[in-house]
Amino acid sequence: MTPTKRVYLFQKNAADGNASMRDLLGGKGANLAEMSNLGLPVPPGFTIPTNECLHFARSGDALDESLKKEVSQAIDKLGQIMDATFGSPEKPLLVSVRSGARASMPGMMDTILNLGMNDETCAGLGRLTDNLRFALDTYRRFIEMFATVVDGVDRHLFEDLLTEQKTKAGVKEDSDLNADQLQNVVTSFQEIYEKETSRKFPQDPKEQLWSAISAVFQSWGSARAKKYREIHKIPDDWGTAVNICTMVYGNMGPTSGTGVCFTRNPSTGENSFYGEYLINAQGEDVVAGVRTPRPLPSLQEELPAAYAQLEEVRHKLERHYGDVQDIEFTIQEESLYLLQTRNAKRTTAAALKIATSFVEEGILTREEALLRVNADELERLLHPTLDPRAHRQVLARGLPASPGAVAGKVVFTAAEAEIWATRGEDVILVREETSPEDIGGMHASKGFLTARGGMTSHAAVVARQMGKTCVAGCSSMRISVAKKSMMLGSHELKEGDWITLEGSTGEVMLGKVATQQASLGEDIKTLLAWSQETQDMRVRANADTPSDAKTARSFGAQGIGLCRTEHMFFDEDRLPLVRQMILAKNNDERTSALDRLLPHQQGDFEQLLETMSGYPVTIRLLDPPLHEFLPHPQEDLSHLAELFGTSEGDLRDRIGQLAEQNPMLGHRGCRLGITQPAIYEMQVRAITRATVNCRKKGGQPLPEIMIPLVGLASELKWLRDRLESVCKEELSQEGLNDQVVPFGTMIEVPRAALTADEIANHADFFSFGTNDLTQTTFGFSRDDSASFLRVYEKEAILPIDPFSKIDASGVGKLLKMTTKLGRETKGDLKIGICGEQAGDPESIRFLQELQLSYVSCSPFRVPIAQLATAQAALLSRKNH
Repeated sequence: MTPTKRVYLFQKNAADGNASMRDLLGGKGANLAEMSNLGLPVPPGFTIPTNECLHFARSGDALDESLKKEVSQAIDKLGQIMDATFGSPEKPLLVSVRSGARASMPGMMDTILNLGMNDETCAGLGRLTDNLRFALDTYRRFIEMFATVVDGVDRHLFEDLLTEQKTKAGVKEDSDLNADQLQNVVTSFQEIYEKETSRKFPQDPKEQLWSAISAVFQSWGSARAKKYREIHKIPDDWGTAVNICTMVYGNMGPTSGTGVCFTRNPSTGENSFYGEYLINAQGEDVVAGVRTPRPLPSLQEELPAAYAQLEEVRHKLERHYGDVQDIEFTIQEESLYLLQTRNAKRTTAAALKIATSFVEEGILTREEALLRVNADELERLLHPTLDPRAHRQVLARGLPASPGAVAGKVVFTAAEAEIWATRGEDVILVREETSPEDIGGMHASKGFLTARGGMTSHAAVVARQMGKTCVAGCSSMRISVAKKSMMLGSHELKEGDWITLEGSTGEVMLGKVATQQASLGEDIKTLLAWSQETQDMRVRANADTPSDAKTARSFGAQGIGLCRTEHMFFDEDRLPLVRQMILAKNNDERTSALDRLLPHQQGDFEQLLETMSGYPVTIRLLDPPLHEFLPHPQEDLSHLAELFGTSEGDLRDRIGQLAEQNPMLGHRGCRLGITQPAIYEMQVRAITRATVNCRKKGGQPLPEIMIPLVGLASELKWLRDRLESVCKEELSQEGLNDQVVPFGTMIEVPRAALTADEIANHADFFSFGTNDLTQTTFGFSRDDSASFLRVYEKEAILPIDPFSKIDASGVGKLLKMTTKLGRETKGDLKIGICGEQAGDPESIRFLQELQLSYVSCSPFRVPIAQLATAQAALLSRKNH
């Protein structure tokens, strides 16, 4: 049902909206209404809802007369509340016009402050406040914002002129210019506007208002906003609200100011009041990095009464929302006003600290805390840090705006960052300051370095949101974009030179500094322990080596869901034996090679089983076609021919005979096991003997043998009967008849899914190999589909890459069918998944509904899967 209201008012203790109306009022509007209802000091205002943005776009970017009428009535209402009149030179009412989508999009859309200023209201505001300097400063700000946002005038034209005026006046800061100097700035700004637009600066406040509202709506469709939505998966049809607030002024003098604060440290999660402010400034000065702000604790000394108010607000809002808040505030002559609150963007480390602290403090339950952390973001904690033993040459220091260590090649524009990243280069984006237009290059970069801006600048906020490293406000840096170079102290660095950033200390280092793997902190360990207590599905790892297995265990893996035995065959000391086995001219030669391979395999399995003692280890028997282990026929084969005592011609013929037109659907998996059973028999003997040795050492080995690529129940029966007898024979010889070794299969071809009830008669478990199942269901080659899948996603032919997330409506139906049919045959059939999608939180929510036994993913995605399985279980219980 379409809402009938087109304007939602808010003032202290009374608002038409509340925090639950985020979809309609946007995040900013909903929270302004909520804070008003709480009796907090919010300037009165109103919100034009998000659906009006979509209506505006459908109407050819035109505001209809009925909306204008309601907005005019709301402006009159604000005038009554404030005892001021819009456009009046005696008591002028000025407003801000700001965007506000339901999802926070920092800096992506437009804002205009001080709207309603013209030559007459500027003079009137000067008389009313007895502060002409303040009025002129407010006017020049409005001209610049209106010109850049509404008319697209280059911002640098205004900034360059302002810099020129400051140089001429011999002052450093904007706030040091006097009234006469600011009058010159205003006049010059109006001249720039007229020159660039071919018309005089608009003096009618209503005309200004309609233009500003239209510009904010249009900014939803800007290139930077679209790019941001693409990166963060925000739908295009949400639209933005427009928030119109009465102006409060942080630029009225030494008892006024503006700032941004966080109720806790957004980088570390520590319970300390964190933020920055500027005296005698307006809000955009802080986030744009125009001046370097002061740390929030200094405000307690400069304006103690306002700081005390802010401290009280901090605790009230955090408790009310049950989350860390990011608050924008203005102080007008020692009185505090709140312009915005929202759930704070934070680093992943901070998110974990906050979640566990909130449980300790009784703000959240464990279950609520688990749902507060984005599972995908845990991967950011597992990336390298600087090796403390590595040599470092520190060239400069800036502000530690977003933690982490990263090295990359210097680039000076967002466009170059995207180009270099496309070539596979690691890049650091170096800018005077970043702006919303840089979003594409920021996404492509490993980290950011800026000369200006503080801890709440655009670069810092975006870096923390993206989980990237950022050093901001590196004031000793001198950049020449034209020359593609920069000076750090006495060092000149050019585009393409390596630097290293340490975002936790603000250090900028020369060259590529060595890194080391991160270790898990106590907060993530706590969260993962809660996850294991909550989840329904276990989390295993795909691991082929003892080091992978150890990493997986350190991250809390509850077993190995896929050990790919073919990866062990590529080791230098084994590959010659594998090739000898493949190229053998008779059974004796093949048996000899297999006998020598067996102890290598046994040793590998032994280490895995020991590392995972007490946890299941699913070992997949050889899967790829044999030709993958051989050199290409066109390569130099002389050494190999000599090794095998044959001619190069004969060897080339033999390799050619093994080649296949479509090897992914060819002689591989169980088909290879049936035609050459000695290979699988050797592997089963190695697994069994490794199990025996682990038992002798006091371990609890739990091997599971998985047969790949089964499409016929008869294939699995034929192989299981043969291999199980080998297994039992080996165990019996050691008197270990009590050792259970389950046999199962991968479900990775559609026929296996369709006949899962028949296959289950011969299986103790199923494991979905969704990589191959997706290939065979779609008829897509995973190795070759990237070129057209990007087009499919862009054109909305496919909503997502089906190799990254489960295709619920296609492949997902096969998973459901398999689970249903398999468990109709065997009610206790264990079913897991070991494809790439097993570590994807969205896919895990789908798998939760299938009631799978476990998911298995790469070791470094185990923490993500641990949290995601717990979240999926909590959401499922809530929904049912």
